[in-house]
Amino acid sequence: MRLDLSFLNPKVRSLIGVDISSSAVKMVELGGDGKKSYRIERYAIEVMPRDAVSDGNIVNLEATAETVRRAWKKLGAATRLAALALPASHVITKKIIVPSGLREDALEVQVESEANQYIPFALEEVNLDFQIVGPAPSAPEELEVLIAASRKEKVEDRVAAVESAGLKAVVMDVESYAVQAAFEQIVKQLGDEAQGQVIALVDVGANAMNLTVLRDGQPLYTREQAFGGNQLTQDIARAYGMTFEEAEAEKRRGNLPPDFEQELLQPFMESMALEIVRTLQFFYTSTQYSQVDTIVLAGGCAVLPGAAQVVTERTGIEAHVANPFAGMSLSDRVTAKRLQVDAPSLLVACGLALRRFDE
Repeated sequence: MRLDLSFLNPKVRSLIGVDISSSAVKMVELGGDGKKSYRIERYAIEVMPRDAVSDGNIVNLEATAETVRRAWKKLGAATRLAALALPASHVITKKIIVPSGLREDALEVQVESEANQYIPFALEEVNLDFQIVGPAPSAPEELEVLIAASRKEKVEDRVAAVESAGLKAVVMDVESYAVQAAFEQIVKQLGDEAQGQVIALVDVGANAMNLTVLRDGQPLYTREQAFGGNQLTQDIARAYGMTFEEAEAEKRRGNLPPDFEQELLQPFMESMALEIVRTLQFFYTSTQYSQVDTIVLAGGCAVLPGAAQVVTERTGIEAHVANPFAGMSLSDRVTAKRLQVDAPSLLVACGLALRRFDE
């Protein structure tokens, strides 16, 4: 019942972080000593055919595998080992408390017994793994253990997609955890002033906006809104008589008529800022917090020209564009200018690539 691949705690030398989303396959390979020094060796982004992946589910395995294959070829990496992630909505996670000093087989029995209470499926239908977090906060003589479980078909679909493309899946993570790992690199750039701050990470992808509010690396609140860059693509297609695919291609190339910025881009960014305001209101009304100190924008929409400025003006909170690679050195295969544009959409892939340095 346990996963053959390491769900939470791998030990591998060389690894590609592979993010399979509805809009693209994104790959990142990192090098360095894994302590203070990281280097981005290479990365690749390959556009996913429309509807091949929907709501985190792989709908068209063949098209997804082909996109993974093209991305890997573009990446040009020697290693075939891949770290993947499931959307948080596909994974049940729970922290439990167990007595310390249990042998591994006894710990497995305890975890399975606890998991039965929280997982609404038969255990033979799920992949289950666990990781010891550390001493329990309320009782140092006991241990806090994180359980993660997902339906087997959710895991198997992703594994099949990369293995059909010639890669070997060795890690299965959760997208939200991968984002947090990448976010630690961003927080380092904010300096000491980030300590104790309430930071809103807003990831605006193709179909959804995900808000994660963190303080000192600990998530306080998460929420997903149905708003994303595909809305702008559809506006472009309608306004200029294009297919969705043509509109997406022209949007990525920045090859649109002179009135695009005024007529479509500016209104879209205003709508995005309004959605962020609404989402933050949900955070304020659902928690004890009444303010956010900083907004970090991620996802493909974060690099729209002027997006951070519009969000700052509408929310009254300083907004920055996410770049988890800012403190890293670059190999000669990576162009700094191109990376600056792509970095905000590479958080999951970066967090997965960082898994090679796990102790």
